[in-house]
Amino acid sequence: MSLHKHRSRMVTQGLSRAPHRAFLRATGFDDDALNKSIVGIVSTQGENTPCSMGLAPQADRARLGVAAGGGVPVSFTTISISDGTSMNHAGMRMSLLSRETIADSVELVVRGHAYDGLVALAGCDKTLPAMMMAMVRLNVPAVFLYGGATLPGHALGQQATILDTIEAVGRVQDGKMSRADLTLMERSCIPSAGACPGQFTANTMAMVGEALGLSMLGSAMLPNVYSERLAIAQRAGEQVMRTLEQGGPLPRQLVTRASIENACAAVAATGGSTNAALHIPAIAHEAGIRFTLDDVAEVFARTPLIADLQPGGRYLARDLHEIGGVPVVLKALLDGGFIDGTVLTLDGRTLSEALADAPEPDGKVVRGCADALHASGGVTVLKGNLAPQGALLKIAGLKSLTFSGPARVFETEDACMKAVSQRGYQAGEVLVIRNEGPKGGPGMREMLSVTAALYGQGMGERVALLTDGRFSGATRGMCIGYASPEAAAGGPIGLIRDGDIIHIDAIKNTLEVDLSATELEARRAAYIPPVPQRLAGALEKYALLVRSAHEGAVTHSGNVEWPYETPEEE
Repeated sequence: MSLHKHRSRMVTQGLSRAPHRAFLRATGFDDDALNKSIVGIVSTQGENTPCSMGLAPQADRARLGVAAGGGVPVSFTTISISDGTSMNHAGMRMSLLSRETIADSVELVVRGHAYDGLVALAGCDKTLPAMMMAMVRLNVPAVFLYGGATLPGHALGQQATILDTIEAVGRVQDGKMSRADLTLMERSCIPSAGACPGQFTANTMAMVGEALGLSMLGSAMLPNVYSERLAIAQRAGEQVMRTLEQGGPLPRQLVTRASIENACAAVAATGGSTNAALHIPAIAHEAGIRFTLDDVAEVFARTPLIADLQPGGRYLARDLHEIGGVPVVLKALLDGGFIDGTVLTLDGRTLSEALADAPEPDGKVVRGCADALHASGGVTVLKGNLAPQGALLKIAGLKSLTFSGPARVFETEDACMKAVSQRGYQAGEVLVIRNEGPKGGPGMREMLSVTAALYGQGMGERVALLTDGRFSGATRGMCIGYASPEAAAGGPIGLIRDGDIIHIDAIKNTLEVDLSATELEARRAAYIPPVPQRLAGALEKYALLVRSAHEGAVTHSGNVEWPYETPEEE
């Protein structure tokens, strides 16, 4: 039996492992179980967010699949941070950091107990890339399963989602909506368990899982509450046992440069979350593949926007599921020559083979590449003297791709949010929020409350917003984030002053401030960085380790190998 197939021999075989077997027997193992492969079933099940509330039944069905395949399933859980309730206050600093903590926690359990395989279930934004990062880091037979999105709600005579409620706050602030109507929307916009239903970060990263081959094709867009998810979860358990039996494909055979580019293409083609440009390089990093924002930019620029999904478009994950799911998008891109069909899928087939019977685009939710909504992807990377390493802008749904105006500078998100809520800004300005990057935050807060308030006030494209922090996948409007280098790392965004003229051009993909190189250098020489706040605990460790958003905001050197010893034979 090969080592990758049965790592758990290290705790089940040999004379000196009698104490180990005693502990396992105390959990319900018998002699037969001690001779089988042990598979971890990990989820972020919890009551802190609707995204994770529906994971336990799916994890339980994955257990049945592992058992049916001849293995022994062992369940455990890890944390999640709800972006929904942590946004717009200091708690959002914990969100991106939780990605690393989740990946680390899964690594600790699987390595510590020498599990042979893994089924990983997740439901909220950072939990998806975290699980995929752990799978690639561990490189054991593994399957990723997304928990699924919520159904849309209904309020004020029309369909309503959480995005409508977030943006409605701005309409109330602007006097265009009553508090009573906002309360009606608040009560009904999330009617079931599941993640946000548009092509926000969770659904975007679920699509990435299919494109990378870490998830079963057709599994991502099925809503959380649909009973078919239980059958899919059971198949996930069965699949990990087949992978164990066959010896592959393992995660690092699936996550190659070609499949990573495919994943970027899927994001661009669907107007997906800008956060994907942070998470995809981080997943690549776990495989020892250097893939930066520059590489993401190349794929985004050459990929057409073919899906009409929220927030830039009209449709939701459920609508995409009803026409065939992610395979419809991938098949259209394959037929158009925009992705590589030779990469492997989870069951060992090539992507071309696996997509042979995928449905054709319906022409509404998804178009063919020849009838694209936009010639380049729904997300673009801007570069220039304000962001030498790049910044991200979601162009899907934008009426204009250029903007110029004077800067109004805020040192924190909170200061900007206060100004926006009080309408303390003018049309035509570029609102600059700095010191919110991975190190500067620390934690790289997302700015959804600010961007949604602007949109709700009818100013989504009448002002621009520039930050070294993040955005939610639900963000829309002229919003540029992830500016690298960040202010805390000496980036030019830290040198901007009120009134400086900023030029944004998503046609030429440039981001410039109207200052000469000489003036920028003079400001750099005179720059006095803000006094850093005293940190302790998780944020202090994160600030010491985290790298630039340009590289995925990763915290270790990547491509981790683990020295599995051969157990003694007695």
